[in-house]
Amino acid sequence: MQSFTHDTYISPLTWRYGSEPMRFLFSETHKRRLLRRVWVALASAQREAGLVTEQQLSELKASQDAVDIDRAMAIEAEIHHDLMAEIKTYAEQCPTAAPIIHLGATSMDILDNMDALRLKEALGLLIKQTETLLSAFVAKMEAYADTPCMAFTHIQPAEPTTVGYRFAQTAQDLKEDLQSLIAVHDSVRGKGMKGAVGTSASYTELLKGTAFTARELEQKVMDQLGIKAYTAATQIYTRKQDLRIAQAISSLCCTLSKFFFDFRLLQTPPIGEWSEPFGNKQVGSSAMPFKRNPINSEKIDSLCRYVEGQVSALWQNAASTLLERTLDDSANRRMILPDLFLTTDEILTTALKVVTGMQIHSKGIERNLAAYGIFAASERLLMELGKRGANRQEMHELIRSHSLKAWAEVQDGQPNTLKEMLKQDPEVRSFLSESEIETVLDARGYTGDAALRTRLVIDEVQAVLSR
Repeated sequence: MQSFTHDTYISPLTWRYGSEPMRFLFSETHKRRLLRRVWVALASAQREAGLVTEQQLSELKASQDAVDIDRAMAIEAEIHHDLMAEIKTYAEQCPTAAPIIHLGATSMDILDNMDALRLKEALGLLIKQTETLLSAFVAKMEAYADTPCMAFTHIQPAEPTTVGYRFAQTAQDLKEDLQSLIAVHDSVRGKGMKGAVGTSASYTELLKGTAFTARELEQKVMDQLGIKAYTAATQIYTRKQDLRIAQAISSLCCTLSKFFFDFRLLQTPPIGEWSEPFGNKQVGSSAMPFKRNPINSEKIDSLCRYVEGQVSALWQNAASTLLERTLDDSANRRMILPDLFLTTDEILTTALKVVTGMQIHSKGIERNLAAYGIFAASERLLMELGKRGANRQEMHELIRSHSLKAWAEVQDGQPNTLKEMLKQDPEVRSFLSESEIETVLDARGYTGDAALRTRLVIDEVQAVLSR
């Protein structure tokens, strides 16, 4: 159910793009509950150190999920500090625990650990979506590993490949992107509990006379949160972490952008081999009723371009955080981090829809093989003539001469007669029979080990998916 109106600006990520689970992770409600989770973990560790009573800790836990955003925003309007507003709101709900909330902490002890928790959750969702998409690619590779089609270099017909092998090249990149996402997910760390400039001075002072050191207190907090802490930090965790996450996501989007750009080319009528799913009532153009534009692939490419554009700002954040901290990363991170994940979430959702619902047109594939495959198969003929003792250079010139004539015919819209020219050429016939020439010039058999390599990629992908 909508919890917003269209009477003011709202982001397309609020309602048009992105899934509900990802939106929830970046919601204010979830954020504030995570903040309270960090405060509870801190109080729990301080309870063991004798700084917090059991009653105070129990009170904090009882109100941990009872966030009151309206009240917090009202307080923030007066004091102009968002985290202090949340502390005061929590304190009003927990009068006994109020004196010990945030004890020894600085804002970024809470906010950066909260961000680490949320980033791990969001990466987990992207990982699951990427795994599902990779499984869809595996299904396509299995179905079309042996199906020959024309390959293109320089956007010109080249030699045959297989449909499955075309999927395999993207799947191989996706597999590596998945591994990068998993690695960066597993490497996410929080700031820990290190105070204003990362020296733990406030905690060291607070813990004097107890059996705990600041590092031991930090470890207990992080154990409860289920994440590790950076050994060294300033007021914040290193913003290189945000950059690493964005780079892994951007690499994934790069892979998908290339694939769906290719998809758009393959859907053009002159090639006409693939097409997106198209609904019975779907409208392709407001002006041209016949249009079947590749709108999903175009959307994916557009959103991938947007994701890549966010990496630069996070690079600047990491490079421009002066000395122990400046605040010029804060405002843009509020937008960039949710945008990265919600946009990529939409990209992956759309990609899965297209790949699972796409059509592969055998007649279009056969038409292109018939028109252009013979040119590529002439190379196969050249190899066979060489094996039979023919002069390679002389045969190359002969085939080139026939090919240029046939190419001119094809460009004029006439049938490709190269096979007939070569079958009737006396020099070629002096080495091979007509039936042998016919067999050698069958472009569908000139796909090398594409099918084998497709199946090897399937095995590699399955090994990662079954980790």
